[in-house]
Amino acid sequence: MNATHEASRVSTPLRTLQPAWVRITHWLNALAVILMMLSGWRIYDASPVFKGFMIPPGITLGGWLGGALQWHFAAMWLLFFNGLFYLAMNIVTGRIKGKFFPLWPRAILHDLGEALKGHLSHADPSKYNAVQKFAYLFVMVDIAVLVLSGLAIWKSVQFPLLRELMGGYDFARVVHFSAMSLLAAFVVVHLVMVSLVPRSLLTMIRGR
Repeated sequence: MNATHEASRVSTPLRTLQPAWVRITHWLNALAVILMMLSGWRIYDASPVFKGFMIPPGITLGGWLGGALQWHFAAMWLLFFNGLFYLAMNIVTGRIKGKFFPLWPRAILHDLGEALKGHLSHADPSKYNAVQKFAYLFVMVDIAVLVLSGLAIWKSVQFPLLRELMGGYDFARVVHFSAMSLLAAFVVVHLVMVSLVPRSLLTMIRGR
């Protein structure tokens, strides 16, 4: 009986929790975000949005304004096309509906409270809790705001309506910096959560 059980267990294929396209786009998005953030900090230092607040040069990318802009624009296209593909695949496959919805404010508050007390279960890595759902949906919206505000800054004359929707050129810079700061905060929290639940990192590498 034990031999039969062992044979059955060995022959059962392991379930794929994260398909290949999710893993590839995740890591490409992560690379693009890091490159844009580091180069963006260098660009910020060339003309600070908030006078007196500067980013330490040692954690920026590009070396000078021209170099930072080159890195920023290269990573921008990677983020745009890869992010567009990620979003399209989530919609086409139905993953966005199955993984992220339904989502209710009460569930978010409940799971946040459980997480702060260290009682939030991660027994089933195939399902996101309400806090994870909210965080991942938030970062999708935040990146969209980053792209739009960045476009309003980069092509301010060509997209006057977008510029005005952002509150004008100067306020678009504030929106862009604020969205970047929220994204940086998400990255920090995400890394902390991964360190607490290392299985999630393995899942995003090998798919199960």
